[in-house]
Amino acid sequence: MKKIKNEENKLKKGKFRKAVFGVTYSIDSQGKIEYILLKRKKHWKGWEFPKGKIEKFETKKEAAKREISEETGRKVLKLKKFKEKGAYLYHKKLWDRPDKIGQTYHLFAAQVEKGNGKLKLDPIEHNGYKWVSFKEAEKMLTWKNQKKCLKIVDDWLKTKSKKK
Repeated sequence: MKKIKNEENKLKKGKFRKAVFGVTYSIDSQGKIEYILLKRKKHWKGWEFPKGKIEKFETKKEAAKREISEETGRKVLKLKKFKEKGAYLYHKKLWDRPDKIGQTYHLFAAQVEKGNGKLKLDPIEHNGYKWVSFKEAEKMLTWKNQKKCLKIVDDWLKTKSKKK
């Protein structure tokens, strides 16, 4: 109980970096959905979808498009903003964000073209990627909040495809 109170106090006191999550997907001509997962190497190791900071001059939508383009080399074809948002604490102090204790996020879904499948990664942040199904992505994603966001987007895509 004491640990939870300490976490709550930190959330109230600290500064958070404002960011976006971009669950990024492609749909082929048969309606098969695949998600891009990036292999993180900066700050921690594991799998994630594109995400990043909202710059002072940007809207959330502009930040989502820019981050997805920067981290995948793909142009965003369709972008959907969801009501889902949240915050989390960093698991350690980050050298390039010394005044921040965590990050807030707003969820977006971004459709891109798979093309030949090869991505242009930011070599500072990522050292690999995979195009995967929902089930694979759910198993691979490192963080619970990203798994939740993936499910929200996947449910929306499935509902959307049934209406066609």
